[in-house]
Amino acid sequence: MPHAAASLSVLLRRLSSHPSNSPAFHAALLKSSSLSSPIPATALLTAYAKAGLPGAASRLFDEMPSRDAVAWNALLACQVRHARPAAAAQAFRGMAAAGFAPTATTLCTMLKACASSRALRPGCQVHARTVLACHGDAIMTTALVDLYMSCGRVEEAKKLFAHTDCPKDVALYNAVLSGCVENGQFHEAFLMLGGVGLNGITLTCALTACSATANVAYGLQVHCKALRLGFDYETVLCNALIDMYAKCGRTAGARVLFDRMAGRNVVSWSSMIDGYSRHGLGKEALDLFKRMEEAVPIVLPNAITFLAVLSACGHSGLVNEGRAMLHLMKSKYAIEPGPEHYTCFIDMLGRAGQMDEAWDLYCSLRANRNELYGAISVAMLNACIVNMDAVRGNTVAKLLVEVDPQNPRILVLISNFHAAARRWSVSDESRKVIMDKGLRKEAAITDYRT
Repeated sequence: MPHAAASLSVLLRRLSSHPSNSPAFHAALLKSSSLSSPIPATALLTAYAKAGLPGAASRLFDEMPSRDAVAWNALLACQVRHARPAAAAQAFRGMAAAGFAPTATTLCTMLKACASSRALRPGCQVHARTVLACHGDAIMTTALVDLYMSCGRVEEAKKLFAHTDCPKDVALYNAVLSGCVENGQFHEAFLMLGGVGLNGITLTCALTACSATANVAYGLQVHCKALRLGFDYETVLCNALIDMYAKCGRTAGARVLFDRMAGRNVVSWSSMIDGYSRHGLGKEALDLFKRMEEAVPIVLPNAITFLAVLSACGHSGLVNEGRAMLHLMKSKYAIEPGPEHYTCFIDMLGRAGQMDEAWDLYCSLRANRNELYGAISVAMLNACIVNMDAVRGNTVAKLLVEVDPQNPRILVLISNFHAAARRWSVSDESRKVIMDKGLRKEAAITDYRT
């Protein structure tokens, strides 16, 4: 028996460190009849979750002869890890039906599920349970702050942070800081930095705020702090620095940082290409993309990379190169272009006056991809405005109104189109619809996410 227990202990340690081999360990545990105990069965379930096999984890749980609270929590964590909030809620109810009271771990996991799905009402119910159960440590408070920030309830999150009795650690500060950044409260984010011990996550959040506000002076201070604390070799932080410098107009500084990076991932390459795109440096963006294709170790471009390259081509009038990129992403990398790629390419063709090709592409997309219709139609109408193509523009405008008659942005665009075509009465009519229906065009915002 002692020998069997030692062998099981060794097996479970190997399982924890090599979750990708879970099926093989599953066979060994079955052979030794160890899965009758919840401890090895739960360890295997957790390994399946880490290996990206939530289905296998769920099946294993269903087959477990006995389950304890730890097993239920492992199942909950698996569902949340793989973005399955409905399955997590079902497991939560099943745990209660089986007679197990939710532990602090259970409630914390459910808060993560509610935060990821922006489910405020269920999240508030879980919050009430934490109060009744007197769970108020830093981990729980961090999960609650993340919930309210994710649901846009910034004031509630800040009140929780201000009135908590638990010691405020770096993770809690980072939850408030990142939440302020995600909700566009950049001034609040800057104020938070004074009272927190800095780590890589904190500095990355601060750089995101600098990028969104084009605050290069503060960005330089954050960069200096990262150098002093030794975080300048972290890939995620370096990516945030590249994005900050590029959005603040310091493309040369961004490139120096990029060239000095020890390990570049697809975000690094895409951020630098996007930096060139933002400033009309299409040739530099294309040169960098070609260098990416030749990079060792291999880094494959993704849809975001190609969007940055297409945007660079569009801003620099490189139509032939943009057309080649659209073909390359499909033929070489098997990436299906999305509405944003086709929108960018139609805009590029419109700027270059190549309306026949833009119209042919638009018509083919309308016929084959109904889900892309709205975004691409807006791009096509903009092209018609630029090229004073009243006939095609009128067709697109009518279709847009049929699809989304309550969208004030589309109505304003249609009004501008008719004004450009000197159809003043029709233009005024579109404006009148906006006023009569009480519609308001939302102000544009800067995309600060990286």
